[in-house]
Amino acid sequence: MTTITASMVKELRERTGLGMMDCKKALSDADGDMERAIEDLRKASGLKAAKKASRVAAEGVVMAKVSEDGNRGVIIEVNSETDFVARDENFLGFSKKALGSAFEENEATVEELLEQGLEESRQALVQKIGENINLRRLERLNFEDANQGIVESYVHNNGKIGVLISLQGGDEALARDVAMHVAAVNPMVVRPEDVPEDILAKESEIYSAQARDSGKPEEIVERMISGRLRKFVAEVSLLEQQFVKDPEVTIRDLLKEVGADIVRFVRYEVGEGIEKEEDDFAAEVAAQLNS
Repeated sequence: MTTITASMVKELRERTGLGMMDCKKALSDADGDMERAIEDLRKASGLKAAKKASRVAAEGVVMAKVSEDGNRGVIIEVNSETDFVARDENFLGFSKKALGSAFEENEATVEELLEQGLEESRQALVQKIGENINLRRLERLNFEDANQGIVESYVHNNGKIGVLISLQGGDEALARDVAMHVAAVNPMVVRPEDVPEDILAKESEIYSAQARDSGKPEEIVERMISGRLRKFVAEVSLLEQQFVKDPEVTIRDLLKEVGADIVRFVRYEVGEGIEKEEDDFAAEVAAQLNS
């Protein structure tokens, strides 16, 4: 009997849009034959959910939860197709259930959470409201001991942006202020040295072209490139940014006052990175006429 691997299940999910358990069962029944499994699924009752899963789900909500002792937290993004459904009580109920499961199952991945029961709830919701629903991603920040640091969250704009942050030193109020800043300003990294080399190379290339177009001597051009690169790094590094609630101080200054430091932050914005489909009514009508 063919061993059904996680990659096989993933491929079938991507090709059909159906749930993990349905895909796993179909592959088992088909002894690992991908095309046969697809044919079987097309005949199954899950076809309605599969059709809806082919549509882009780029709206939704970001939710976060932090433990009472502040030493661990989780942030998730759950997607829907429309903002209208993202405000629906049934959708929000599923999202809260997903958040609770992610919080309780402290090491489970999205796939594992779906396999443990969320997938059945997800498909039932798809059938009920008529839109694709997707638990897209989650991330956790943990300290083994509450004395090691603090984890805090901030959710903005009715769940459109969420931040989870971990600090060593400071208190809940400071952590929440910094999380709020991250939500508003969207830094790329915590520290200047964290900016990826490929990003620096790309920016340097852009600044180089701009500076050399100025016609200035080479030594001045080099200083221009270096200065612009330093400015860019400062702008995208959290510690170097001016605090949104008090532009007179940087985040570094704010933390230094109380001897605190940022360990890590996670910022989710609903739909970021998802290519949304643009409706072209004229093209749709033309296609219908041509057919």
